[in-house]
Amino acid sequence: MTISIVGLGLIGGSLALDLRANGFATRLIGVDENPEHTRIALDYGLVDEVRSLAGACMAADIVVLAVPVGAIRSLLPLVLDSLSEKGVVTDMGSTKGLIAREAAGHARRKRLVLAHPMAGTEYSGPKAAVSQLFQGKAAIICDAEHSDPEAVQKVERMFKSLFMRILHMNATEHDLHVAYVSHISHISSFALALTVLEKEKSESNIFNLASGGFASTVRLAKSSPRMWRDVFEQNTPHVLDVLDSYIEQIQRFRTLIAEGAYEETYALMQEANDIGRILK
Repeated sequence: MTISIVGLGLIGGSLALDLRANGFATRLIGVDENPEHTRIALDYGLVDEVRSLAGACMAADIVVLAVPVGAIRSLLPLVLDSLSEKGVVTDMGSTKGLIAREAAGHARRKRLVLAHPMAGTEYSGPKAAVSQLFQGKAAIICDAEHSDPEAVQKVERMFKSLFMRILHMNATEHDLHVAYVSHISHISSFALALTVLEKEKSESNIFNLASGGFASTVRLAKSSPRMWRDVFEQNTPHVLDVLDSYIEQIQRFRTLIAEGAYEETYALMQEANDIGRILK
């Protein structure tokens, strides 16, 4: 199968690595607006060749859009227009609602399979590509009823070849859930990094004392600002709802600690420990 990957960063590059290794792809075509990314992708053997967007779409059985969600919105009509008759396009974007609404009126909407593999790291670019990034993770297919069954099956086969778990949701449900399990984590990490960077100007020992707990909590602050700007823009209502809930919880802790209510603080942390029942 010929796979064209638009966007040769962490997600696109990691996808290419494993689709080649597992034999799902017999030919990999890359597209990226950054010449340095295409050079590295070719040098590292992530793709076999680089083509224009239209050329890559016409040649592919599956076109994968592994670019920020803002770019997905702008590229999707061009990609759908350029697909071969039996070609399929899927995306790796972290938001779905706005993309789904804008794609609804396209004549070839049924060749689009909206998807979101819940995988990633805080790094970006083709040098960040790693094998087995997707193994064991969830691959969410959204609004499958609006796609050709054959197209959905083709994309699902691709994800299953990566040993991913397939989940189905509608686009609105997806955007609500990922705001809670993904988007708020990144905002929290960005905010914590800014807090510590501001304080570090006068307290040089902060980073000397930083250890595993701090590193694991703040690591997401190294994520691509371009990608997350687009995510927050496209999922604003749900992100604001989650932020309001999060700020309320932070305020609860502040109030209890300010009042010296340490037993109540202890009870609140005990309640939070229940997350261990869900996340083993």
